[in-house]
Amino acid sequence: MIEAAMRAGELPVLVSLGRHDLDLAKAAVDAGVFGLKFHLNAYHRASGTTFGSFSEERGFIEALAKLGKPMLVMSGQETQPSLDELEALADYGVEGWNIYLQHVQPHLLQSRLKPILALDSDSGEADIDAIRAIPGAMVEASIGRFAEYGQPLNEADLARFAEIVTMAGRPVIAPSQKRFTAADAPRLKAAGIGAILVGAVVTGLEPEGLRRAVAPIVEAARRA
Repeated sequence: MIEAAMRAGELPVLVSLGRHDLDLAKAAVDAGVFGLKFHLNAYHRASGTTFGSFSEERGFIEALAKLGKPMLVMSGQETQPSLDELEALADYGVEGWNIYLQHVQPHLLQSRLKPILALDSDSGEADIDAIRAIPGAMVEASIGRFAEYGQPLNEADLARFAEIVTMAGRPVIAPSQKRFTAADAPRLKAAGIGAILVGAVVTGLEPEGLRRAVAPIVEAARRA
């Protein structure tokens, strides 16, 4: 569903949950988001949260699935779910796994989940070519430098997004390492971005703050 919405030019807004809190997820749903992303096997720099293994987080995943929204999983760093765990995630309705290119393990490509590979601030043409070589893979343009997290989106960022879209030739997700606002939605769409992934830099870690931050971006993306 997420990929289809991107290819249809709908500019879906997704929320990356800065912590596994069902009230936080429900606030995102209330704000009108298209889908939700959760994390496994990782330390998340923007929120300062450590996320556990599939077995440790399974209860939350089951609760999240009941909200009825399309889901993505940041599946890990050096540690990744097993193939059986990936298949269980697919059964819960997770559509894709999302990790940095350097963390790809061969068994991930055997699952039913869609690969969504993240670039980083140092990624170049070779990395985009590597993603293009993976059948069906999409791109997350996670290109911001940590020192610049939370700064306003600028023209250089938009130009880099547009360059990645052209080079990738497939759907590209833009994560909010910069502090995305409603005014940025049409600018991101004009750059060719397929989906906006709003994370802790914009949402914070509390439900009401998330709702206030995300609802205007959702509305602007619908109009874009």
